[in-house]
Amino acid sequence: MIEKRATILVVDDERINIQILNNALGDQYNILAAMTGERAIKVASESLPCLILLDIVLPDISGHDVCRALKSNELTQHIPIIFITAQSGADDELIGLELGASDYFRKPFVLPLVKARIRNQIELVQKTAELERLAWIDGLTGVSNRRRFDQLYFDACKYAKRNKRRISILLLDIDFFKQYNDHYGHVKGDEVLKKVARTIEQCASRPLDLVARYGGEEFVILLTDSSESEGAMLAEKVREKIEELAIPHIKSTIHKAVTISIGVTTSSDKGSAFDCRKLLEVADRCLYEAKSMGRNTVVSTDFRPEMTE
Repeated sequence: MIEKRATILVVDDERINIQILNNALGDQYNILAAMTGERAIKVASESLPCLILLDIVLPDISGHDVCRALKSNELTQHIPIIFITAQSGADDELIGLELGASDYFRKPFVLPLVKARIRNQIELVQKTAELERLAWIDGLTGVSNRRRFDQLYFDACKYAKRNKRRISILLLDIDFFKQYNDHYGHVKGDEVLKKVARTIEQCASRPLDLVARYGGEEFVILLTDSSESEGAMLAEKVREKIEELAIPHIKSTIHKAVTISIGVTTSSDKGSAFDCRKLLEVADRCLYEAKSMGRNTVVSTDFRPEMTE
């Protein structure tokens, strides 16, 4: 059963074939079309459809060449491709499958068969995507897990270096959480982790902001294209919102409710390279300083890594 309306890119140099497939599939899927190989590569890279129906014979480059280009591109290599062709040779089909195609349709189309095979392919794509999504999610809090953070942090560092942009790291730690667990029990402790995670997500709400559980009672926020002041202001907002939750914590020595400490640092936009590992270390030192200063506080520092030759 299709969970949501998926997008299919149809690539064929004959308008009538595009129209036939659009008429047959348009009530269930969003249909995009391209009549040349170069146009197909461009549309696929920009739109990232769930599935590509690709004719082998095109006016500029072959469907096989389009497939090679898409499978060599990080953005599009995961998109399944079904070749559509009037050719009947087994060798031709083998070439396509060896290039990474998922299936073959032959012309003229047998529409009931086309619909069934496309439905199966889309369901497989959606189920795979859901499994991948679950692999990146912390099972308790519902935010991203450490594995997901590590991957996206690495990508953000590459982006920042390439474009001379800034990223900010906020490391957050729930104050006296062990004492909370020891007194109230782990069930209550889990509830606190969930509430804190939801509150952090509500504060870090820009499309590219990432909130992840860093480990135990620690969370991390990754901000892309963020100044040091923006990172510090967000940290203070999160600190205040957690305190406003007023979750009782009689074992805290600094407050009657659950609080957090936060360390913040921001990379430089000068130069094309900085040390990603060092950026995390600086945020961790800021967090340690926040704890040393009595907790329930934010410590932020401008981060100016040494330029690399």
